[in-house]
Amino acid sequence: NPFLVYNVGFVFSSVITYSLIIFSNLINKINNYFYKLFMTSLIAFLSSIPISLYNYYEINVLTVIYNLIFVPLISIIIFPLTCLSIFFKVFYTPLYYLLLLLEKLSKILSHINSIIIFIKLNVFETIILYFLIFLLLKKGKNYIYFFIIFLIILYNYNSIFKINRILFLDIGQGDSILINLNKNNILIDTSGNNSVTTNIIIPVLKSYGIKKIDYLIITHGDFDHMGEAINLVNNFKVEKVIFNCGPYNDLEQELIKVLDKKKIKYYSCIEELNIDKNKLYFLQTKEYDNENDNSNVIYTELNGYKFMFMGDASTTTEKEILDKYNLSDIDVLKVGHHGSKTSSSKEFIDEINPKYSIISVGKNNRYGHPNKEVLENLEISKIYRTDEDGSITFKIKDDKLKIESCSP
Repeated sequence: NPFLVYNVGFVFSSVITYSLIIFSNLINKINNYFYKLFMTSLIAFLSSIPISLYNYYEINVLTVIYNLIFVPLISIIIFPLTCLSIFFKVFYTPLYYLLLLLEKLSKILSHINSIIIFIKLNVFETIILYFLIFLLLKKGKNYIYFFIIFLIILYNYNSIFKINRILFLDIGQGDSILINLNKNNILIDTSGNNSVTTNIIIPVLKSYGIKKIDYLIITHGDFDHMGEAINLVNNFKVEKVIFNCGPYNDLEQELIKVLDKKKIKYYSCIEELNIDKNKLYFLQTKEYDNENDNSNVIYTELNGYKFMFMGDASTTTEKEILDKYNLSDIDVLKVGHHGSKTSSSKEFIDEINPKYSIISVGKNNRYGHPNKEVLENLEISKIYRTDEDGSITFKIKDDKLKIESCSP
């Protein structure tokens, strides 16, 4: 299989083995078993860092220490005992209890938070990192300062190279929007699919070097918008959570239990949010008898560009907003309710006159979203759909709006 060279496990094995061969002289001259084991583990760990950052955007700093525990336990005790148990049943019981001990130890260590999140490395940064690791191991500890400085730059990348970014994630039928405002991270909705959150949302956040979510905004209590909120709260440090107006439903109450346990502050039915020099305005503050109409509708201006996020707000909410606010020439509109016919009335779209319209929708979804009439109403704008265009990113740099899409 020629494509095996792209397999991450194959890359890890090949690079680490090759590194151990290159620097075998550092290992062979050591007589002490545990010091030799430590040096072997250290070389393996250092050589794996660029691969980990490129693929998983994080490293476990205690890996070297863990190897000092597990390698002797497995290679000296468990592996020989396993071989003996094939021929002698008397070894079954001690092997069983040793495996239980190994599992217990693994679970205990997994609760130690020793993982550091970085940004996703590009090819050039990966080459630089390997060059610095080579110098460190070949020339000695004098080069450790360059290695550490480079890692510090990667760790603080978002603070050093400030950027305003709005990312509409392709998560199928649901919503999840990431807003980066300099050092602040705002996530609007979480999707309701565990697989999507685990395999898309969490890795994407980590790839941007995001270590905490300053504001988790729940537009409303529907499952496809907040079903994975607890999963996100358990995987990231969340500073504050914002709910919509109206009574808390069962999903929201389950989330609140977790927030209370973790002592995370939460608010509902707010009117505005101050983030550095920017403001997020919550336009829907009335209380209706259904979650969709109670959706948080958010408006903000970033570097002169107007953004509007409609949640699942219906035409009823749209009419209230038009009566209350003077909104026109919106640059980017997150279309309400995935392009359903219950939202995006012609009157509303003509009034706000969006330049770009984003529809977060699942491919071949059972609801028939987006509705044909809604697409016709949105024809005055450039339409992006996550089912056709994948994730859509709006970057504001030097007061210019740049649009990128990633094919689904």
